[in-house]
Amino acid sequence: MSQASLERLRDAHARMKRELHRVIVGQDEVIDQLLLAILSRGHCLLVGVPGLAKTLLISSLAKTLDLGFNRIQFTPDLMPGDITGTDLLHIDAATNERVFRFAPGPVFANVVLADEINRTPPKTQAALLESMMEGQVTVGGRRHALPQPFFVLATQNPIEQEGTYPLPEAQLDRFMFMIKVDYPTLEEEREILRRTTGGEGAEPQKQLGAEELIEIQKAVRAIHIEDHVLDYALALTRGTRVKSDSGLSFVKEWVTWGAGPRAGQYLVLAGKAHAALAGRDHVSIDDVRAIAKPVLRHRIITSYAAEQEGMTSDVVIERMLKEIDASGGVGAGLPGVKAR
Repeated sequence: MSQASLERLRDAHARMKRELHRVIVGQDEVIDQLLLAILSRGHCLLVGVPGLAKTLLISSLAKTLDLGFNRIQFTPDLMPGDITGTDLLHIDAATNERVFRFAPGPVFANVVLADEINRTPPKTQAALLESMMEGQVTVGGRRHALPQPFFVLATQNPIEQEGTYPLPEAQLDRFMFMIKVDYPTLEEEREILRRTTGGEGAEPQKQLGAEELIEIQKAVRAIHIEDHVLDYALALTRGTRVKSDSGLSFVKEWVTWGAGPRAGQYLVLAGKAHAALAGRDHVSIDDVRAIAKPVLRHRIITSYAAEQEGMTSDVVIERMLKEIDASGGVGAGLPGVKAR
């Protein structure tokens, strides 16, 4: 990746972040992770209690991108066809000929906000699976390509579980990041009160178009990664698996099911984007470590014993980051990971 390409990427990132902060107070880490996913061509799940501006953040991000945007409010009565679209009977007024024509659903946009995704049944949640991984939907036996670039940015409330449908692991795995949105600090909350109880708020301006974004995504994938960094990503991924030869005894005690190969792919891709934003044309182990939590936390299923001790997947990842360091890989067949 050329230095000029790196500068364009960093400039685009800075412009988008500046525009988002015209609307969103604080949440720097959340915004950074969301932008990393966009630059890496990944989908995101934002988890946080109500009132933390998750929906506002995603809609504001869509405004900074010169892309098509649709919001889907997930409810218990939402049907798959309400998302993907359906074939409708069309009658020609002149010839009286009857034909079925496809009417696209709201998923036919570049940025799709799936608001409160866990409020709809699994059948409807599954309607997003094909679109998220293959960039298409199949209706009536025919495939319809979605516009590119394409992102699903979903929100979920972690505390109100009555009348909700937890996302299946297969769908969770389609999200590059699970981003935790936490409460603002005292000063940030004071600023929120100032901004939202006065006059009209600021509106973010468009900063990036489809063609430029696609070029940036291609440039991110061209970032170089050495074998020892790949081995580190493998060590983290394989180290989460109970049946692997990782030698991590606490994993066997705290984890029921670990991350699959897609986790390693996302560690590498997000690591490349993290390196590019730091102005480097190669990925370091620190880049992988920086994005390990949002990539792995929703791919680790903790055991009953861990839950009784209050051990979350984040605690497991923190322990792994301490025990799997740059001086030695872990896992069957992995060579030692040497610091750069």
